[in-house]
Amino acid sequence: MISNIIILDQPTALSHTRTHELKIWPACFEAVQSGAKTFDVRENDRNYQVGDAVQLQEYEPESETYSGRSVARWISYVLQGGAFGLQDGWCVLGLSELRPLPPGVSDTRLW
Repeated sequence: MISNIIILDQPTALSHTRTHELKIWPACFEAVQSGAKTFDVRENDRNYQVGDAVQLQEYEPESETYSGRSVARWISYVLQGGAFGLQDGWCVLGLSELRPLPPGVSDTRLW
């Protein structure tokens, strides 16, 4: 029996996935958790990459405490600063509930 095997020509960006644990204020936490906020503006001090995971931990800035609630998302897009009115050194992260597919894979049955 012959099975279908897909070989990617290049290593994927997803093969080096990192997880970033990040603080997020309560109003933004609620919006991300509900799905209304699918992006986040961040200082790009961590070299965020498509395929990285983010663990957003609700943080109350006034009391400087964590609530204990968190939500996980995947980085689906990174808009680098220096363009579109975004200051250099900052970025906009596209957030997704699903892990992005690696380059060259478009059929989710194969993933």
